Amino acid sequence: MKRIEVVAAIIRMGDRIFATQRGYGDWKDWWELPGGKVEEGESPQEALIREIREELDTEISIDKYLTTIEWDYPQFHLTMHCYMCSLLSEALHLNEHEAARWLGADELHTVNWLPADEILLPMIAAEL
Repeated sequence: MKRIEVVAAIIRMGDRIFATQRGYGDWKDWWELPGGKVEEGESPQEALIREIREELDTEISIDKYLTTIEWDYPQFHLTMHCYMCSLLSEALHLNEHEAARWLGADELHTVNWLPADEILLPMIAAEL
């Protein structure tokens, strides 16, 4: 089975986190944490800073490592390194996603999360 290594930013502002809605691919319209693939030679942290810059035109601070999720999708195995982050600039621009929302702990289940991201919800709620 194909293996993909990605990073995810749990961008926190106060008691909310930033969620994005996919605008492409097999999982179009599902919700996820922003991030993306780790390229050869990159550390997960370097990949996360690059991906957020590309996807959201913003800069983040990586505040702490939260967990790594292992998940089997039908076409590939996903390894997703997840980090709690904060914005260094409040400017955000959606370059790849069709929508975004700031969600509080009581709103985390109001969107249709990708399966691997959904596993994180109890951990995210505990952080908020």
